[in-house]
Amino acid sequence: MTQQRITDDLSVLLDVLPKSYVESVKSANHSDDLIEIVVDLGRIPMARFMDREVTIANSEATREEIDELVSRIGEFDDDNRAGIERTLHRISAMRNKHGAVVGLTCRVGRAVYGTIDIIEDLVESGKSILLLGRPGIGKTTMLREAARILAEKTRVVIVDTSNEIGGDGDVPHPAVGRARRMQVAQPSLQHEVMIEAVENHNPEVIVIDEIGRELEAAAARTIAERGVQLVATAHGRTLENLLLNPTLSDLIGGIESVTLSDEEARRRGTQKTVLERRAPPTFDVLIEIQERDRLVVHQDVASSVDAMLRGFTLQPEIRYRDLKGQIQIQKEKTPSPQRQMASQGLKRTYPNGSLDTKETNSPLTNRNVAKLQEIIPPALSLKTVSVFPYGVARNRLEQSAKRLGVPVNLVKKLEQAEVLITLKSYYRNRQKTVLDAEESGLPVFVLRSNSNTQIEQVLVELFNLAEVSGNQLDLEEINRNTLTAIEAVRNGQRWIDLPSASSRVRRLQHELTREANLVSHSYGKEPNRHVRIFRE
Repeated sequence: MTQQRITDDLSVLLDVLPKSYVESVKSANHSDDLIEIVVDLGRIPMARFMDREVTIANSEATREEIDELVSRIGEFDDDNRAGIERTLHRISAMRNKHGAVVGLTCRVGRAVYGTIDIIEDLVESGKSILLLGRPGIGKTTMLREAARILAEKTRVVIVDTSNEIGGDGDVPHPAVGRARRMQVAQPSLQHEVMIEAVENHNPEVIVIDEIGRELEAAAARTIAERGVQLVATAHGRTLENLLLNPTLSDLIGGIESVTLSDEEARRRGTQKTVLERRAPPTFDVLIEIQERDRLVVHQDVASSVDAMLRGFTLQPEIRYRDLKGQIQIQKEKTPSPQRQMASQGLKRTYPNGSLDTKETNSPLTNRNVAKLQEIIPPALSLKTVSVFPYGVARNRLEQSAKRLGVPVNLVKKLEQAEVLITLKSYYRNRQKTVLDAEESGLPVFVLRSNSNTQIEQVLVELFNLAEVSGNQLDLEEINRNTLTAIEAVRNGQRWIDLPSASSRVRRLQHELTREANLVSHSYGKEPNRHVRIFRE
């Protein structure tokens, strides 16, 4: 394990602060954990540490104190950031509508040598790497150390928009080693400097901090296509955040809506319109910085994006330092068809990009019978069902329910509903309400049109009015037969057709299939309509 060494030049930053502030910061006796000092006009100045905030003055900050502090630092750039020459500290200004500085954030810049030993193999692999993480988590620190390590063996050029990587002033901070640094006059011109670096200075590696605009994303793709390794950071915490960001999604290939043929849609067991990756990703590897010593690594971004769009549960590689400081690696697992979610498409997950699968992977047992007895009551016990009509005429739904004599409670919020009824056009377009219903496990009934006939057919199926009185279902037998089919599909069968059954039985079979994270659809016409369970 590489021994970490920290250089922060904290005394230089403290020299520009009023003496009363300095004494309070030193008395806190936690300078290694100091993140930033915040000074706002008319408020008590604060020092922010890793785990707490401390007041560093007894009175509110005055205009004179702020002006004095500003006079001791460098000039502010167009992005309202300034620095102290030959250090990594950053001072950011807040201005009023007249341009006067009314607040300052004095961020402590640290060079942490040895911080990338946890991903050093990836950095030296020659692959383009993108770092994601929340503000203050250490993205720039890792980026700076990566530049230093790479510069020992390759030609590295840093595109330093806010002088955070190489520090303020014309001479880069020693923390970047032999890497060369190009400063950016205006943040809006970062993409031009990125291209200029490739065209004029013959780099093998380009290091960029904070790709945040569409032009910068396009410039990054151009650089990657020219055979130059990219190491960069971007806004966001997870791969999913980036995929849902319309400005930056191109960094990982972007997404587009694709219409499948009937045959392909049946093979996949999905609707005809699905989301697909638009192009090869700009970056080969994506690293989510969850904590300073815990990373989630997607070693093949293209495969991870494809798996997410197909609805698979991601199981990326996890790297962390244990209590002894040793690096531990949990290898990435390839998503399998058994782990496909119930519905096709991009779905939100936990922040680390993985779901808790203890429940979804456990063998299905007869516990489902009791649950399904609640969902599918006997034909004669017509309990009131709360329905959320989405795109369906409420007045026609009320009239049809009254005509059939079934108890329907039309609710105005999806959270109050037990069933969602919508139109085919809404379902095909994957409206947000439909996706929310599917994610929450709410039964969704789809109408071809808003006609009374269609609505009545749905109510007949919903309340099992076609069942013969007294015909009791053998739920245990249905449960057993469906589980046998599910296991066959999991063991390699492409699909399994269950015997023809009534709407009540089909609903039970669909519910069991959804519990197993597989896909099912009904085919045929009554009374020979049956359920097909898909592997993919």
